[in-house]
Amino acid sequence: MKLYDYTGFIHFHSSLSFDGHSPIEDILRAAEKNGIDFLMLTDHDHLKAREEGWEGWQKKTLVLVGEEIAPRFNHFLAFNIQEPVICSGDPEGINPQKYIDEVNRQGGFGFIAHPDHEGTKLFHVKHYSWNNWNVGDFAGIGVWDFMTDWQKSLHGYGSALLSFLFPALVLKGPRRITLERWDALNQIRKTVGIGELDNHATVKKLLGIRFVAFPFHRAFAFIRTHVLTKTGFTGNNQQDIAMLYESLLHGRCYFALEYFRRAKGFQFAVEQDQKVFHMGDSLPLSLSGNAQLSVSCPAKARIRVIRDGREECRAIGNRSICCARLIVPCIRPRTPGAIATSFLPAVLQHSNAASQPPDPLRDRCRSSRSRRSLPK
Repeated sequence: MKLYDYTGFIHFHSSLSFDGHSPIEDILRAAEKNGIDFLMLTDHDHLKAREEGWEGWQKKTLVLVGEEIAPRFNHFLAFNIQEPVICSGDPEGINPQKYIDEVNRQGGFGFIAHPDHEGTKLFHVKHYSWNNWNVGDFAGIGVWDFMTDWQKSLHGYGSALLSFLFPALVLKGPRRITLERWDALNQIRKTVGIGELDNHATVKKLLGIRFVAFPFHRAFAFIRTHVLTKTGFTGNNQQDIAMLYESLLHGRCYFALEYFRRAKGFQFAVEQDQKVFHMGDSLPLSLSGNAQLSVSCPAKARIRVIRDGREECRAIGNRSICCARLIVPCIRPRTPGAIATSFLPAVLQHSNAASQPPDPLRDRCRSSRSRRSLPK
């Protein structure tokens, strides 16, 4: 099956947000300059961009207007909603299930934003983490957030200057704790992982000189999310937005750092009993062990297959790699009809976390995995 690979950004802010500084016109010029196919705008707590007519095709870029529901904690990226979701009665975000339910009631869907954001005390950036994991009915989570990753490099003024000048060199990849959350959630139900930008084009001042920390023409070189569709864009606003949402919700997507090389063309599939399953698909694995995983990359790459946090196999290759012999002994159905294929990001580099705070969801899923006996 031919899939169409479209490159875009999820989660960023225009000057319509109280803390955004870039007009939508400038963002669109930066998108066109960088060859971006779609933009999923998430200004804080409103849908003004849609009201002003920005949703839909803007020359070569498809704009989808969502909202970042943003109390003190537990930020949520909502899409396909008809009116803004306001949590004025819950400024701390103590009960995020309430606004998740409201998004779903409107026929929308959403993603937990920057779940393990820590901020940086040195530059007075508060932490905006997700701290209530007793929730459900969300579509997915942000697995790799540019701002979360970049801000972790700001340990001092000297390192901050180097991080600003060479941001791509200090990015570490998704946090280990975030990957474990994503893995734990997928033990329960399909949970789509996305990349986030969270750029505000923030204006800073140094030695009396004002400058924009990350203008969008620069920020658009970092964490991109690709969505794979079954048919190509038609140019029709309604049809193309619906098609993009459907593919994203299915999990037919991946995310990558593309400062050094474009990731477009990355795909993986599992072939079993003469049927092919792609990103986001689910299948009960055959006990005959004839499932075969193939990975295609746009250039020579190191490919790692990870299951339950453990590396099962690795290979280095260009264009197409077949890992069948390596992974078939490792693929065992946990339960009848279990999800056997999930979502692999194109670039996955992360360091070991020294310590992790208690997390009921993660610990519950680890405990259930340790008790579950896998068929041999």
